[in-house]
Amino acid sequence: MKSTGFPKYLTDFLTRYLPAERGVSSNTVLSYKDTFMLLITFMKSEKGITAERIEIKDITKNNILAFLDWLHSERGCSDSTRNARLTALHSFFKYLQYEDPMYLHACGQVLSIPLKKTASPTVTYLALDTIKAILDGPDLSQKRGRRDLALLSIMYDTGARVQEMIDLTPAMVRLDSPCTVRLRGKGNKSRIVPLMDAQVGFLRDYMAENDLLEPRAAQYPLFSNSRREKLTRAGISHILSKYVLLAQQRVKDMVKGAVTPHVIRHSKAMHLLQAGVNLVYIRDILGHVSVKTTEIYARADSRKKRPCINSDTEV
Repeated sequence: MKSTGFPKYLTDFLTRYLPAERGVSSNTVLSYKDTFMLLITFMKSEKGITAERIEIKDITKNNILAFLDWLHSERGCSDSTRNARLTALHSFFKYLQYEDPMYLHACGQVLSIPLKKTASPTVTYLALDTIKAILDGPDLSQKRGRRDLALLSIMYDTGARVQEMIDLTPAMVRLDSPCTVRLRGKGNKSRIVPLMDAQVGFLRDYMAENDLLEPRAAQYPLFSNSRREKLTRAGISHILSKYVLLAQQRVKDMVKGAVTPHVIRHSKAMHLLQAGVNLVYIRDILGHVSVKTTEIYARADSRKKRPCINSDTEV
């Protein structure tokens, strides 16, 4: 059967263009893949076109608009999720217009679909005393408690995303002065973040206890479970929740609402800002591409907002 072009281009987009040419993370590739799985489902259920029969000419501006409406009405997607799906489609058609000029007009039509305006995200963060209460939670007489203190203190000190913590290896840590950690962020871009002396002490002791200072352990997970496997997102969230609960029990009303790893990241950024640190430096610490992204913290601080912790904005 003659290829319609769409399967070939989509496969190349997901397997070569995104990871090799754009250098995006595996999580982004999976998110884009999910978008096209939903689009294929929509084309079959709403347009009567099965996956093997979809052609590029079927993915028109009108059909994309209908797909976006379907996401909202049938799947209950928010405007931000709709925008994420449209961003994936925009990326595909930007790729396609350079792969085959025959589709330039069709690409232009889809690329003309605008993102919806969404409300500014709310930055939720913890007071410094609350962070200290959480870090006071681990039982240092227990091996697991010493691991948890090293994990949580480094996560706060560096403002790392949860995936960046998962991907850490001993080779990415420098314990000699100046002490730093190399984080691999979105798009596989790396950045060097300095460490405070107190956190270095926790980390050095933890690494020595677990033989992670040995050359053979350079590529081992820096933080692992009892089976020496790297921690998962759910695993790190569980560890954090455990000590948030302890802090709530010790100091009533100190912590309200859900505290996610990303709230810890927000907290570090806000504490740096409130200490007078320049936004450009905070941008570099957090690994933002543009200082405009980092300005969300300045806006939040200028409004003196302290919202209930109920969001997990990805910045």
